[in-house]
Amino acid sequence: MEELGTTNPNNRLEAMGFQELVSVRYNLTEAELYEEAIRNGEAVMTAHGALRALTGQHTGRSPKDKFVVSDDNTKNRIWWDNNKALSPEQFALLKADMLEHARGKSLYVQDLIGGADRANALPTRVITQYAWHSLFIRNLLIRPARETLTDFIQELTIIDLPEFKADPARHGVRSETVIACDLTNGLVLIGGTSYAGEMKKSVFTVLNYLLPEKGVMPMHCSANMGKEGDTAVFFGLSGTGKTTLSADPNRTLIGDDEHGWGETGVFNFEGGCYAKTIRLSREAEPEIFATTERFGTVLENVPLDVNRMPDFDDASLTENTRCAYPLHFIPNASDTGTGNHPKTIIMLTADAFGVMPPIARLTPEQAMYHFLSGYTAKVAGTEKGVTEPEATFSTCFGAPFMPRHPAEYGNLLKALIAKHGVNCWLVNTGWTGGAYGTGSRMPIKATRALLTAALSGKLNEAVFRRDANFGFEVPVAVDGVDTKILDPRSTWIDGAAYDAQAKKLVDMFVTNFAKFEEHVDGSVLDAAPGIKAAAE
Repeated sequence: MEELGTTNPNNRLEAMGFQELVSVRYNLTEAELYEEAIRNGEAVMTAHGALRALTGQHTGRSPKDKFVVSDDNTKNRIWWDNNKALSPEQFALLKADMLEHARGKSLYVQDLIGGADRANALPTRVITQYAWHSLFIRNLLIRPARETLTDFIQELTIIDLPEFKADPARHGVRSETVIACDLTNGLVLIGGTSYAGEMKKSVFTVLNYLLPEKGVMPMHCSANMGKEGDTAVFFGLSGTGKTTLSADPNRTLIGDDEHGWGETGVFNFEGGCYAKTIRLSREAEPEIFATTERFGTVLENVPLDVNRMPDFDDASLTENTRCAYPLHFIPNASDTGTGNHPKTIIMLTADAFGVMPPIARLTPEQAMYHFLSGYTAKVAGTEKGVTEPEATFSTCFGAPFMPRHPAEYGNLLKALIAKHGVNCWLVNTGWTGGAYGTGSRMPIKATRALLTAALSGKLNEAVFRRDANFGFEVPVAVDGVDTKILDPRSTWIDGAAYDAQAKKLVDMFVTNFAKFEEHVDGSVLDAAPGIKAAAE
């Protein structure tokens, strides 16, 4: 077997049971991985030097194919309503079959870190079948100093073999695709999918399981920091602006997707960014666009023209086109991946019903309510069968990655908000002047002006009104923002139609939250939409 690269000589793949491999390449650099990926026919280079790869039929995550091992350690700690169980015996058989599948193959290994806070870092070894996957995860996680690799010992191992096909009858899974997590032994098995995002989200899932027991809040959020050290975190589901709005040229970017909030403040789980590129423009998002023209960036499912120029407006392969790049490709990114305790929390939603105001101030109880709700909306045409706006509730703004019960994360967040006196805001980047199809998308200029006012503290000095439907406070006027846009009802031609739409959305919130009622205290229940408004 041929072995290349730098690694701990006492921590080679044979120790994990791999046998008869053709070669193993440990911790190759970007240039070396480019050569491997192109030689293997896995990817091509774009006109500007990025590496473009296609993922085939899987152009996004496969949440229905994700499993967690249920053993004596996890069976009473996992939120089984949201996670599918796999027995230790089924997992062991799956692992054995994947190791057998690897015989006669060349593999790539990256030894990396999940978590910029040393006290909470997770040393992670990622073993991949594809060179471009090795580059992807090298971009996304934190790269330790090369001289430390000879002593590296992982606490989490990910084995990623896209060409392996699971057998539902044999392995107890749903399909040929599988993402299986053994949280007790720190091992994740990924097969049957070439979508690279499964690797990064597996690290997030494991940290979401480990950190709460240490009093650390894991968060699906972006984060940045102002010149005075004022940290802000941005919760939000895909399409709400989490990455775009945190990439502020006037603030230092801590990270764009996954963070922890611990004893010393906020820290990034990652060392890179995984940004959506569909309809990406140089004018609207210059920092992100510039990364797509750099050597080392991985473009995923982005169509190229005959000159190898990316076409970011082409959604023929998927709406979920992406670019993966190291954090230092963003000019104002943090060198440490850490920040102070948050001064401001922003919860982002893209309300396609046209009901929510562009910004609202939340009490700690309202913040917990909306955190557990995790609301956004799909719009017509984004998925087959979606012909009108459709509410999406993903608790904690990341249900697929939450192994524990949402109330555990919600109570931890509520306590941290109270302890550090954090200002909380709900920001709607969705529709105004009517629902999707009638109204228009919230102007990005208005959203940025409102965020700037909120982050500076100036917005707290505004005059507020109580929203009749949701009970939260909405500013009446803000400098530089059209006053009319702050009152959604006034932007609709038909006020009665707005009222009917608002009632419909409120009812959706209340129905969705019913499953959490026994896990939260009365003050959070009182923060439900319609409750305070009705009382007043």
